[in-house]
Amino acid sequence: NPETVSTDYDTSDRLYFEPLTFEDVLNIVEAEKPYGVIVQFGGQTPLKLALRLQKAGVNILGTSPDSIDLAEDRKRFGLMLKKLNIPQAENGTAMDVDEAKKIAKKIGYPVMVRPSYVLGGRAMNIVYTEESLIDYVKDATVVSNERPILIDKFLERAIEVDVDAVYDGDELLIGGIMEHIEEAGIHSGDSACVIPPFTLGKKIIEVIKDHTYRMAKELKVVGLMNIQYAIKDSTVYVLEANPRASRTVPFVSKSINVPLAKIAAMVMTGRKLKNLDFKRVDPTSLDYFSIKEAVLPFNRFPGVDTILGPEMKSTGEVMGIDSSFGIAFAKTQISTNQVFPTSGSVFISVNNEDKDAIIDIAKKLSQLGFNIISTRGTGDTLEEKGIKCHKVLKIREGRPNVLDMIKNGEIDLIINTPEGRIARSDGYYLRTAAVRHNVPSITTISGASAVVQGIQEIKYNSKVKVKPIQEY
Repeated sequence: NPETVSTDYDTSDRLYFEPLTFEDVLNIVEAEKPYGVIVQFGGQTPLKLALRLQKAGVNILGTSPDSIDLAEDRKRFGLMLKKLNIPQAENGTAMDVDEAKKIAKKIGYPVMVRPSYVLGGRAMNIVYTEESLIDYVKDATVVSNERPILIDKFLERAIEVDVDAVYDGDELLIGGIMEHIEEAGIHSGDSACVIPPFTLGKKIIEVIKDHTYRMAKELKVVGLMNIQYAIKDSTVYVLEANPRASRTVPFVSKSINVPLAKIAAMVMTGRKLKNLDFKRVDPTSLDYFSIKEAVLPFNRFPGVDTILGPEMKSTGEVMGIDSSFGIAFAKTQISTNQVFPTSGSVFISVNNEDKDAIIDIAKKLSQLGFNIISTRGTGDTLEEKGIKCHKVLKIREGRPNVLDMIKNGEIDLIINTPEGRIARSDGYYLRTAAVRHNVPSITTISGASAVVQGIQEIKYNSKVKVKPIQEY
């Protein structure tokens, strides 16, 4: 397992450079003769080994393999949520094209489609039409009873939330409720997220806490669990529950200064939370903001579209902390070498659905002293609301167009939300040109709103200050 390389040799008694397969794990168990095996810290792969290991006589510590299967099996998990009266986005499982068409028609487009048993959102897609669905199913490597295609209702413009928690059979410790800055539909590994949630009301947070507790109890979790929610029209939907550590556990632990992995390991060996000595923190009422941002490798891959989606593209992550949301977000952007301008010209071109939402952002940018440049459609919308802007030609309309302005260094920031999923649209050429010429580019309205808050804070309110994490 390559991850072994990053484990400090002072931390573990023994390191094995072996793949995470049933045979290799069993060989290690036979050599070490441990009291038990913990499967919660290796991502999705060890969870799939849990049942086979248990049948081979290995003592699985923490959440039982049957409970793991309950969370992983969509049918069983869906029945559990119905029993608990917890909302879930409509979904179905298809074995062939005809079945996929029937399910998608019943659920209603757009839908999220993916093969079963994928990691990192690989091969996931948001499908808006039946034609695109047919193409997706035909392109899927293998579709069978053993490897069906999973279809979920895509909740457009929903707020996505991640919860990391530890449960000991009686008490629930919520480490963090993380609000994603990007909307639902963007892979959690690529979306920036913030602790505490910055737009969710108290009522929504209480519902999230209640759902998390009831699911942990019903799943009989012992140790860590991660639950992903989507909030749309004040309804909290469950997207999925994973009875394991997620990639956000280190971020949450650093944010609240509570060692969740250590606490979970003790719980898995039979200790109770009430008997453990650690600082009790309410992660929803901190007096500072902690933001995780993805490191995206687009500058290394010219020609790759920078648009974010359900398939993970990031290669790392950074963290920013500050008492101000805007400054905390600005710190994350500086850390990823994405330094946003505080003056100059911003090009704005958004799809029809985003035109109402862009008005407030454009107004703030104009008040901050930016020159607004846009294409005709977006420009007309802005001018109707009294926002002064300079209109330019779209790429296919002739020259000089926005690409020429990017090449000439006349654009300092780009806000461009895509028109559906057209592979070679104007937006694609715009975003790839932005990467080539090192112009910051934002592809979501929520991301643009966060950037504007950061620019606002830096320009008017305060300088970016750094202090030890212990002082927060």
